[in-house]
Amino acid sequence: MSLIKLTIKGISYSQTQSGAYALVLSEMEGKRTLPIIIGAFEAQSIAIALEKEIRPPRPLTHDLFKTFSERFHITVKQIIIHKLVDGIFFSSLVCERDGVEEIIDTRTSDAIAIAIRFLAPIYTYENILDKAGIYLKVEEEISIKEILEPETIHVNLEETDSTKHESDFSVFTIKELQQQLNDAVLNEDYETAAKVRDEISKRS
Repeated sequence: MSLIKLTIKGISYSQTQSGAYALVLSEMEGKRTLPIIIGAFEAQSIAIALEKEIRPPRPLTHDLFKTFSERFHITVKQIIIHKLVDGIFFSSLVCERDGVEEIIDTRTSDAIAIAIRFLAPIYTYENILDKAGIYLKVEEEISIKEILEPETIHVNLEETDSTKHESDFSVFTIKELQQQLNDAVLNEDYETAAKVRDEISKRS
């Protein structure tokens, strides 16, 4: 199965879930986007890596991983978002040392934070984009700077992108969910769009 290259479109603060963010990935040669709900710590780490002018006073966990890997001559060649189950994305780091390739299971948010630091490409499969991709027409680039302000960050180290949150979407019909998905897309509410999409996917 062929891989599809993704790029980071931006990060949007969740309007309904405190401390959560929607990381929006976009296919390089297409119009589909892949919103992924992540925690505040991971969102901050990704944003800091994207903003080259900003340097934390002490290394973040993902910075430490990069330093450790470089010290022992390990490179990250690429990351692959390879599976989607019940709204949870599963990813792998493809690493190499002395010509030997290893594949390491990882959370998607961690994988992307690491990929940015290694300048490694991000890929997914066509079936995942078919299932979870959303066609969005984004007129303005999503701001990532807003999540760097200390007062807007509520870091919860126990929160993971595999945390399941109950929603009220289960009471709606598929037709109603499709309408809510369209409305969320028009309003550029990526976090709600991702949740509605996941509810639709669970019923497929």
